[in-house]
Amino acid sequence: MAAPFVFNALDPETRRDPYALYARGRSEFPLHVHDELPLPVFSIFLYDDVQTMLRDDTIWSSEFAEAFTGTTVADETRKRQESMIGLDGKPHHRLRGLVNKAFTPRVVQRREAQMRASAAALVDIAVETGEVDLVEALTHPFPVQVIAEIIGVPPDDRERFKVWSDRAVSNLGTGFFENTSEEDIAAGEQLFGEMRNYFIPLAEARRKNPQDDLLTGLVQAEHEGSHLDHAEMLSMLILLLVAGNETTTTLIGNAALELMSHPDQMQRLRADSSLMPGAIEEVLRFASPVQFDPRRAVKPTSLHGHEIPENAIVLGWIGSANRDEKIFECPDVFDISRQPNPHISFGFGVHFCLGSNLARLEAQIAIETLLAKTSLIERTDDEPLPLHESPVFRAAAKIPVRLEPA
Repeated sequence: MAAPFVFNALDPETRRDPYALYARGRSEFPLHVHDELPLPVFSIFLYDDVQTMLRDDTIWSSEFAEAFTGTTVADETRKRQESMIGLDGKPHHRLRGLVNKAFTPRVVQRREAQMRASAAALVDIAVETGEVDLVEALTHPFPVQVIAEIIGVPPDDRERFKVWSDRAVSNLGTGFFENTSEEDIAAGEQLFGEMRNYFIPLAEARRKNPQDDLLTGLVQAEHEGSHLDHAEMLSMLILLLVAGNETTTTLIGNAALELMSHPDQMQRLRADSSLMPGAIEEVLRFASPVQFDPRRAVKPTSLHGHEIPENAIVLGWIGSANRDEKIFECPDVFDISRQPNPHISFGFGVHFCLGSNLARLEAQIAIETLLAKTSLIERTDDEPLPLHESPVFRAAAKIPVRLEPA
């Protein structure tokens, strides 16, 4: 008799190594019903199912307030709908159009030299120290510096950015698996208030005195006769802070971990730096920073013989889709020269990650710099690494390493 399929996304052991469960989900339970949760929640594991869900916002919505009706987070969810990540259709198109005009490739490209200088400075200090927590030394401060520079946050305020980012994602995604406490809701409101009090005056200053930064671009952006209002701008800045920082921190950390776990691949990369873009793509696939993307069923539908009621939540497991045997040859092999590599780590469809090129460039710069300035990168012990607080991310909160100079 087959063992029951138990998939607890908050279980630390599951989060550390979910891949056997993902494989079983793909083969035996392509749509899993989470009967034990307070809300109607389903999980899907197949690449085609996840991609289809992310593609179609007429059936699968990114607006979740209706799913939380009658719970403590319903009103709080509605308050945050100004962010384009939580909108569908024309409202999403409007906000994305506005941000596209401010967040252009040119904004990113003209800061590449500064990115390389920042990465070099951080790695130099880490190598001189010898033994460091790579998260504290590089993977966290580097993306914070980059996104703060791009947005236009003064250097003296950037430590505040790091604190805000940590607080913003501390319980991200847990509301799908357990009831959100009043304390967590209050903490979210306090964070939103702190950021509002900081950014609104800064935006007004940019309106009067434009600068060469993203904040000025957001203030000035116009799309089809529309501008961002204060609430929309604040939600957008929070989104950029989290998406432009946390996911890239995780990507860089996962890249370092996978290269340490696969020394043959690290040696290939040291010998041929032209493999770097493909190496980052393989990290995105093999150790997807974001493990799941949720959607709400707009209307009753069915999938794999199961009925999904209106307003139910469906979790698309990107980490599983990126290991789907029907799409990827030898999916459990880490191969930095893998071609093709159609992973969906940046999403798919209308919500495809706006900052994907920035994240790729940051990760390439960080790992290039780390490899160029070291002859050895290794874990200081074999102890299990502490996990990121949020189940959305597959990430280590600390990565103790020993570095030897090149």
